[in-house]
Amino acid sequence: MGNRILVVDDAAFMRMMIKDILTKNGFEVVGEASDGAQAVEKYKELKPDLVTMDITMPEKDGISALKEIKADDPNARIIMCSAMGQQSMVIDAIQAGAKGFIVKPFQPDRVIEAISKTLA
Repeated sequence: MGNRILVVDDAAFMRMMIKDILTKNGFEVVGEASDGAQAVEKYKELKPDLVTMDITMPEKDGISALKEIKADDPNARIIMCSAMGQQSMVIDAIQAGAKGFIVKPFQPDRVIEAISKTLA
């Protein structure tokens, strides 16, 4: 079962929260990135099974990073993380190839459900 995950969010505490949820549920967090540019580099380096990607980040936002990763690896599995009220951005992300999305604040069961469904 593929369960190597790259966690991308500009807020360290959000990365901590997701990592905590994932590791408690048997997933392996293989890397972290704090912006889209780092996410693209880490993806190429680590080749994770799945990426959780924040939509709103400095330098390069999540949708730009998603497009870049998908261009490089059409099979990349990326789940977007969005705050309430970012529906239009979530739609853009899905159209750009995101496999799903998780809404902040994170609910552990929702996170695991979205990830398990995407990896299935």
